[in-house]
Amino acid sequence: MSVADGGRQWPDEVSVENARATLLQLLARAGVPSDDARQLIGLLEAGALALAHEELSAARGVPGETGAEGAEEHGARAVLEELGAVAERTLVRAVGAEGEQGQAGERPRARRMEVERARVAVTPLYLSFTAVSELDPEVTDEVLAAVLGTMSPRQRAGYAGRLTEFAADHRTRLERMFAGFGPGSAITMHGRYSLLHSATSIAVLERLAAAPQELREEWDAVELPPAWLDGLTTAWNASA
Repeated sequence: MSVADGGRQWPDEVSVENARATLLQLLARAGVPSDDARQLIGLLEAGALALAHEELSAARGVPGETGAEGAEEHGARAVLEELGAVAERTLVRAVGAEGEQGQAGERPRARRMEVERARVAVTPLYLSFTAVSELDPEVTDEVLAAVLGTMSPRQRAGYAGRLTEFAADHRTRLERMFAGFGPGSAITMHGRYSLLHSATSIAVLERLAAAPQELREEWDAVELPPAWLDGLTTAWNASA
């Protein structure tokens, strides 16, 4: 649509592709692998469609039942269903056709961009409970990779929302735990409670609640200290 048309000035297909190509080039210059960059853009596109579907679904209100209102509602529902289908196809393109699980039912190893997304999601949550610790274990990537290893690529795509929900549901308990065992507490800063000095502690707790066996398998596979899991579990139970 041209400016002279006087209507909504939405980007056309060529302009959208131009924006996508520009972003890919900028990410490449920053050292982001093309596969990771394409997945990130795909998740943004799928998310925008999913949020639009959610907003429009909520705006529909009570459906009409008969006559013209019923026909209109049927048409609106069909459009919403197609919008949902487009969002689903876009997500599948982003995470792969085997987004629920890897080949032969295996969960693929976490990719660099997935680890970075998890880090971006968990850090502000952690800082809402405690302060930055100088003794943050230098194994953030390894811990997050173990956490993500318990999930399928599709589950990883929505992990930020899952973490936020977990932190909201257990806010009081998390506050007690970090006050009693985290940075600034009287507990020794070394040893089994070291993980409480890392933002990854919230991610690990969420997985201990949701998939404890899978987490311990991944933890052992990357040879992380078992005492960290035991210490976090002790602190979590003591804060109940």
